[in-house]
Amino acid sequence: MTAAPRRLWHGDWAEHSTLTPPSGNQIELAHGDQRAVVVEVGGGLREYTVDGKDVLDGYARDEMCTVGRGQMLIPWPNRIRAGQYEWQGGQLQLDLSEPPRGNAIHGLVRWSNWTVESPRPDEAAASYLLHPSEGYPFALSLRIEYALGDRGLTVSTSATNVCGASCPFGAGSHPYLTVGTETIDTCTLTAPGATRLETDQRMIPIGSTPVQGTEYDFRAPRPIGSTQLDTGYGDVERDADGTARVTLEDPASRRALTLWMDRSYPYLMLFTGDSLPDESRRRRGLAVEPMTCAPNAFQSGDGLVTLEPGETFEGSWGIALG
Repeated sequence: MTAAPRRLWHGDWAEHSTLTPPSGNQIELAHGDQRAVVVEVGGGLREYTVDGKDVLDGYARDEMCTVGRGQMLIPWPNRIRAGQYEWQGGQLQLDLSEPPRGNAIHGLVRWSNWTVESPRPDEAAASYLLHPSEGYPFALSLRIEYALGDRGLTVSTSATNVCGASCPFGAGSHPYLTVGTETIDTCTLTAPGATRLETDQRMIPIGSTPVQGTEYDFRAPRPIGSTQLDTGYGDVERDADGTARVTLEDPASRRALTLWMDRSYPYLMLFTGDSLPDESRRRRGLAVEPMTCAPNAFQSGDGLVTLEPGETFEGSWGIALG
């Protein structure tokens, strides 16, 4: 990905306000002082604010989404090495959507045209039927529900296998959190991953190690500082109710956000954005990505869900305020 499409869309669209926004139709949700915007392209979350302050480092109405901001990652999150995998004795090849590393990345629905509706002022639902393709010859009926409430935002995902064969499945989301600081370096982070996924040069896991005693251990609150993260975590520690939580806090203002995820998401990715093409966006927000499976799960099987015909996956995550 490069920054060029973002500049192009920003200039062209701003001069022709009658054109469709790059992210399609927009649905704004409201609850008290909370505002969120769900978009047609990818069924993603473009914006979330509280009392006029950004909760997400998202993108503007006249911009095209870049680097996964607020996108849904289905039917797999993260990467598949060389886009290749074996399923029930057959070899399948996905398009290489990450050419520099030769991988397939972040699923098949990020740029698709979803149907978005809002049954209530504080709720929206995005739906999409993923048809079979050469690299993924299966059909999924997808639905993402967004809801604002007194405690924050809840995002619920469901995926139903509507074809006649079992299929591999994974899901993830890609929000970038911000507590209003210029960079995330001064922020305090608490994250529940007990093991880190070690990766090769293509960002494919080759093993896992405990985080104890390393710079990757954020199980107790500590400043992010200069730590660079593009890191997957497993063995996620949970509360008694099965919920895992990642908290980002600005010690100066005491403003804090918590991204929570239910048991459907046993893996977590943290990304400080040091490699973003647009240097001005680097380390401005922290990507906190709930994942149902590990990167490269279509090959390794780590956390991979098998959906039988008619079977439905359901999972939820959200952002709690304060």
